[in-house]
Amino acid sequence: MSHSVEIDSKTAWSGGQSPFRMSYGKIFMWFFLVSDALTFSGLLCAYGFIRHKYVSVWPVAENVFTHFPGVTAHIPLAYVGLMTFILIMSSVTMVLAVEAGHRNDRKGVTLWMFFTIIGGLMFVGSQAWEWYHFIEGTEAGAMRQVWDIDQGKYVTQLIHGANMTYNEYGVPQFANFFFFITGFHGFHVFSGVVINCVIFINVLLGTYERRGHYEMIEKVGLYWHFVDLVWVFVFTFFYLL
Repeated sequence: MSHSVEIDSKTAWSGGQSPFRMSYGKIFMWFFLVSDALTFSGLLCAYGFIRHKYVSVWPVAENVFTHFPGVTAHIPLAYVGLMTFILIMSSVTMVLAVEAGHRNDRKGVTLWMFFTIIGGLMFVGSQAWEWYHFIEGTEAGAMRQVWDIDQGKYVTQLIHGANMTYNEYGVPQFANFFFFITGFHGFHVFSGVVINCVIFINVLLGTYERRGHYEMIEKVGLYWHFVDLVWVFVFTFFYLL
């Protein structure tokens, strides 16, 4: 026996209800993150394609990134490992900030957002330090072929460091992808730090306490966790493989 259900067309098409029972702010944040994930996926796929093409001459990351502040010995990937740890810990503090927001704990949100901002600033500063040493290169340098504009041909020169034209460590494409992928991610982290600072100021001003909820913390938390997750993929594909 079938039962027919009458549906009021006016009610059905009136709107006013959010899909998935989520706020529109969260939904659009997810839309942005999905589109951004596709962008990073495209960059990493392009990196993998070029690396496969020049696999015989592609630099090994653990032989390139060996510097560590205050240490003269070369320690492969130690500093980038520290950077990764800092960013992951900032994701932990963001989780604690979101949890405090669910409890409407203003002091807790303030404390953990502060540590999240500090972690982001430390990561950005560490990335700038890593870029500096990559660009500066080693004292010994390496003999590489460089295009001479005056002669109109490639000539062999002693090269120190790397830029978008030449690379002491190997093929120029390695430096190009390094600057673009890590720079693009660093821009995301810096943007996240700026957003977190704005949110932090609003927390201090009591903006979200007056609203009665801290949903904005959860929204920026989604972005921050995404940035951390992307770095895990960048670290794996660019430094470890």
